[in-house]
Amino acid sequence: MAEFCAQYDEPLDLLRVAWTVESSMRHFRPSFTRLVEVAAELAVGRVLLDINALPDVPVYDQLWLTTSFMPAVLKLPLRQVVIVLSAERVYNQHVAEGLLMAVSPFIRFDVQFFPQPEFGLAWLIDDSPRLPELLLEWAAGCGNAASAAQQVSEPQVPYGQFDSAG
Repeated sequence: MAEFCAQYDEPLDLLRVAWTVESSMRHFRPSFTRLVEVAAELAVGRVLLDINALPDVPVYDQLWLTTSFMPAVLKLPLRQVVIVLSAERVYNQHVAEGLLMAVSPFIRFDVQFFPQPEFGLAWLIDDSPRLPELLLEWAAGCGNAASAAQQVSEPQVPYGQFDSAG
């Protein structure tokens, strides 16, 4: 899954992934197929999928997502999914919403959209005390390569900037 940067946390039942190749869809299908395989192997209940760097999804890949990818996703033991897309990614937002609408009668998990991964992660793990540690681990392993969301003008989460005294 060279197109993805990934983080797994077993105690939180969490898989966080971000598409990292901004200009190429060459390995889109194999990468998303492998993503489902990894999620199935780990039997994760929570997934954060950051697709801000994903190029606009062509129609044929949209059909593949509907006929192959989503049926596989619906078999996973998911409880919560966060899709990270900034407001600037309108085309892919419509693609994701259309895909979810097409399979909505079969979705047994909660799906939420967030413009930035930090906010989505905080929601996904219910503001767990492990959040700052996960963010540091992600920054060390994936850094700036993992998300185009850092270019969005919305404020970043200020974790670690305040002491407990106030």
